[in-house]
Amino acid sequence: MPTQEMNSVPALLILEDGMVFHGRSFGKIGTASGELCFNTGMTGYQEVFTDPSYYGQVLIMNNVHTGNYGVKAGDVESETVKIKALIGRNLEEKYSRLMADDSLQNYLLKQEVVAIEDIDTRALVTHIREKGAMNCIISSESTDVEALMEALKKVPSMDGLELASVVSTPEVYHVGDPNASIRIAVLDFGVKRNIIQCMADRGAYVRVHPAKTSFEELLAFEPHGFFISNGPGDPSSMAYAVDTVKKILDTKKPVFGICLGHQLLALANGIKTFKMHHGHRGLNHPVKNLMTGLCEITTQNHGFAVDADAVRNAEQIEVTHINLNDDSIEGIRLKDRPAFSVQYHPEATPGPHDSRYLFDDFINLINNN
Repeated sequence: MPTQEMNSVPALLILEDGMVFHGRSFGKIGTASGELCFNTGMTGYQEVFTDPSYYGQVLIMNNVHTGNYGVKAGDVESETVKIKALIGRNLEEKYSRLMADDSLQNYLLKQEVVAIEDIDTRALVTHIREKGAMNCIISSESTDVEALMEALKKVPSMDGLELASVVSTPEVYHVGDPNASIRIAVLDFGVKRNIIQCMADRGAYVRVHPAKTSFEELLAFEPHGFFISNGPGDPSSMAYAVDTVKKILDTKKPVFGICLGHQLLALANGIKTFKMHHGHRGLNHPVKNLMTGLCEITTQNHGFAVDADAVRNAEQIEVTHINLNDDSIEGIRLKDRPAFSVQYHPEATPGPHDSRYLFDDFINLINNN
């Protein structure tokens, strides 16, 4: 079907609470479902779409125009698009960037991603902010609201869902110079490419392991430090990962966790996590570094968080960063082990580079230990 005809196909967006939006098809003709979430960033849509932490979610792009600078092969955080579906006000087929390889429309078609445009995303995001995250279904092949609502009832809740092992690498791989003086073992729960690159750029030889790799296999690499990655799903459903992190901490080697890795570090120290009302996603979230007193503008993508009261009452943990919008915990460090973590994404692809110093801190921690 020609692109122009595809874009004229009517599409439906139905929310778990019964709200129905009418729009037009973009990308693949089909039906897709998942948990609704929204991203406040104005750029970096391709990096966002390929971030494994978005697996299982239907993404609303707040920016009015998405796709206006096309897509480029290198602007990805994983091999494939990880979002279940895309919602936009104006999803653009035409693009202006000379170095782009293709249009967003063709990219979504090749990646077999269902999308819907001509949606009042401002109203939709306002609804999610008020009512909280919920599941939804999008279809450009059916207009039967009742049938789609029945299909939507079968979509599992993100609460209690283990997804990290689904997006993790199926086999070990390496990045960096094999002769480097620093070796870092990564537990991949959905790690972004640029996180690994940030460590390799600082002279580390990085070995990336599947999510359910045993502690013994991690140790066989003889790493100088361990990295616990970002990823999708509910951290409280990952008992296997919490157990591995506990064993890693017992080595007293440096540990750095990002996003899901931050939550797993907390769980390994008896701190509970919880599902947020609607999460933090975007590249403009203000965070205060309590160690320096400085504010950082950060990139974030998480729907779960650590219990703030439990963290502040834990004798062995120090809070290092807080979110200036809602006072949620954005960073911790252990007082008795060389381990720290942040809830946000210091690699910042997309986003500002205010927090990349954390990778320097990790390398320095390794060198000092």
